[in-house]
Amino acid sequence: MLVVAIDIGGTFTDLLGFDSKAGTFVQAKSLTTPAQLVQGIIDCLRKSGIEASAIDELIHGSTIAINTLIERKGANTGLIVTRGTRDVYIIGRGNRPEAYNLLFHRHRPLVPRRATREVDERVLASGETYEPLRRASVEDACRALKEQGVEAVAVCFLHSYLDPSHEQQAGDVVRKMLPDAYLSLSHDILREYREFERMSTTVVNAYIGPKVGGYVKSLKSSLGNIGFNGNLSIMRSNGGVMTPEVATERPVAMMESGPVGGIIASAQVGQALGHTNVISFDMGGTTAKASLIKDGEPTLAPGYYVGGYASGHPVMLPMIDVVEVGAGGGSIAWIDDIGALKVGPQSAGADPGPICYRGGGGEPTITDANVVLGRLDPDNFLGGQMKLDAAGAARGIAEKIAKPLKIETVAAAQAIIEIAIAKMSLAVREVSVQKGYDPRDFALVASGGAGPLHVIAIARELHIPTVIVPQFPSHFSALGMLAADERHDFIRTYYSDLASLDFGNLMKVYEEMREGARGSLRNTKNAEERLQLDLRYVGQDFTLSVPVAVKDLRKGDRKAVRTAFDKLYEHRYAHSSPEDPVEMVNMRFSVIGKRPTLKFPRLAKGRGSAISHHRDVYFTDAKKALRSPVYQRARLTAGTRVKGPALIQEHGTTTVLFQKDVCTVAPSGELIIKVGGA
Repeated sequence: MLVVAIDIGGTFTDLLGFDSKAGTFVQAKSLTTPAQLVQGIIDCLRKSGIEASAIDELIHGSTIAINTLIERKGANTGLIVTRGTRDVYIIGRGNRPEAYNLLFHRHRPLVPRRATREVDERVLASGETYEPLRRASVEDACRALKEQGVEAVAVCFLHSYLDPSHEQQAGDVVRKMLPDAYLSLSHDILREYREFERMSTTVVNAYIGPKVGGYVKSLKSSLGNIGFNGNLSIMRSNGGVMTPEVATERPVAMMESGPVGGIIASAQVGQALGHTNVISFDMGGTTAKASLIKDGEPTLAPGYYVGGYASGHPVMLPMIDVVEVGAGGGSIAWIDDIGALKVGPQSAGADPGPICYRGGGGEPTITDANVVLGRLDPDNFLGGQMKLDAAGAARGIAEKIAKPLKIETVAAAQAIIEIAIAKMSLAVREVSVQKGYDPRDFALVASGGAGPLHVIAIARELHIPTVIVPQFPSHFSALGMLAADERHDFIRTYYSDLASLDFGNLMKVYEEMREGARGSLRNTKNAEERLQLDLRYVGQDFTLSVPVAVKDLRKGDRKAVRTAFDKLYEHRYAHSSPEDPVEMVNMRFSVIGKRPTLKFPRLAKGRGSAISHHRDVYFTDAKKALRSPVYQRARLTAGTRVKGPALIQEHGTTTVLFQKDVCTVAPSGELIIKVGGA
């Protein structure tokens, strides 16, 4: 069986294929084509030599959903709400996260007030119908939205998470009167209380729906034209995959479909090497991302804010907890108005790219700095497929950074790298220290084209003793997609004190969710189910998602549920209140179609010396370059030890070893590095 994963990043499009029968991998990489993303996929397939007709399953991850939202290039969207709630979406929350920021602004709504229409209906918080839906008011709203030329419509009624019948009736009217408009009903997207967050999630789904849905259809069509007739799967933000049909209906679920692949792969590689607790660090061309994996399982967040908590758009769907910073290989170094050196978040991307790519870029980037420091080989980038302009990179850093700061070019390049390291270290701290975990208890798994270049410096900064550079690090997100299970997450608000919780009714809700969830799976043969309850102390606002066993709910075991909550609360906040009353807010249910675990081939025996040449490299001292050996990773054999300072070069990336670092090659090919300065 031939399974192929393709990940579209900000700079490169990566392909990794695995033939389970032969036990072999195929990899390819091409520049991303922002104007026509599908072309980058076809370019990768052509470079790999894989025939499209031979592919049994193609798994795809892309940043198109989040880019459509961030760049505000979505559809002209209308919003239909319960009468009296027209301004809920515009007002948002009443808090002010950045109290002392004079330039603070709230989220910029995707739907203007004039495109928000009220209709007559009301369901109470108890689930009872107070006022039936008046269809005529929905028809009036549709006529008004049609005059405004809307391309998508979001419908979000006040308490539809309890009784969706009014939204379903309104949806029928919208489909009849606006047949060409993309439609999102809130109960289909998120059946959870908190009207602003639910409304925002539904609006985002409608806003990006036409573009993302069109892209998925175009992808299927283009692949069909070159002979592909296998299964197409789309990566979703929760670490699972979904069918193209689900992706078209719920494009908001693929908001972070690209980055999560590497996190899935980090968990599997860590477990295979005996490290169940790892931190995944992925540095690509545009951003760097960090995520914590505990006991072999990636950490899930109930949602996140696209654009930041202060002024971003809440998207409250389960996703792997990722912290992202604007520090990638293409991140631009610049000097601000007061003369301070900054790096990112602006990126040169794939077009025009860093100066050294010879694509017309004129701004110095992190990649240019690595070329100047000798850490990247200008003559052997991407296995020799690209020749880098080292002189141009040095010239750009000298003119834009070194001269204004009155320092040497090498010192400027070193400063660019150190600022980037500081930003990325904060991201790793945010997923570990701020969640109650000591990063020294975890191994750091590096991936992405720029990850191995910088990971040792980050480990030294945070005193992390072990770093793992896996096989195919520059294709790692694609590797994770090959290993990703099919997964669907569901949530239902069910409010009750734990002391008076009716477990019989709760089990009825569970069975309803379970029936609908299993119907979403393509492969039910090895299905796995997980259940969580959102619990909190009475009087609190936010909850903790507590894993519970179904058998405990069937037995009505309140003590088991309460003990699990207190234990998790103690871990997260270093205290708990076992005597205080607890209440339940939501039930979360996940169904997972398990994929067979990938079996990596053992490392082939190398021949001759793995050192190809020596090169002058600047490590920590910008005034002194060290003559360092350059190892070719393809020639390294199992058990080989490499002591720093040294470079280990491979297709797509280079691993930098500093003084006292010791790298050992695992039997399956991973580089396990004991960090000397940790």
